[in-house]
Amino acid sequence: MAEQTAIFAGGCFWCMVQPFETLTGISLVRSGYTGGHKDNPTYEEVKAHQTGHTEAVKVWFDDEAISYKDLVALYWQTADPTDAMGQFEDRGDNYRPVIFVNSPEQRQIAEASKVALQESGIFGDDAIVTTIEDATTFWEAEEYHQEFYKKNVERYNEEKQSRDAYKEKFWGSTTH
Repeated sequence: MAEQTAIFAGGCFWCMVQPFETLTGISLVRSGYTGGHKDNPTYEEVKAHQTGHTEAVKVWFDDEAISYKDLVALYWQTADPTDAMGQFEDRGDNYRPVIFVNSPEQRQIAEASKVALQESGIFGDDAIVTTIEDATTFWEAEEYHQEFYKKNVERYNEEKQSRDAYKEKFWGSTTH
C-alpha cells in the first residue's frame, strides 16, 4: 500500500467527508482547518474569521486503489468551483474552494484538471475560481465535527440539500 494524503476545502466540512469516506481505497477522512495563521484554531475562531483558516477535509488514500486524479474529479462534483466567497449557504473566506497540494505531482494533476474543467464549458462562461495552494499544517477539528453525517443525520441532510441540487444540475444523478 502506498498511502498518501489529499486536502480539499469546499464549504462546510460536514458535507465534504461522506463523498470521500465511502470510496474504496480511502482509509480515513478527517475534518479540520488549514491555510491560516494561528496554531490550534477552534471552530468558533475559524467561524468568526479570526484565524485565516479554511474548513477542509484531509483524505488518507491508497494510491494503488484510487488515484489522486480520481479524488480531484470527485472534488469538482462536491464543491462549486465558480464561487470564490463560500459554498452554497456557507459564506465567507473560511468556506472558499481550495485544493491544497502537498507535492509537485499533486499540483500538476490539480492544475491540469482545473484547466480541463474550465475548457469543458460545463459552467458556461463562469470562471473556475478554486485556488490550488501548497498544503500547510492541517489542524483537526473538534471531535463533534468528525463524521458529522453519521452523528447528526437530520442536520447533515438539511445542510447538503443545496449541494445535492448543484450535483444534479451539473453532474447528473450518478455521482456520490
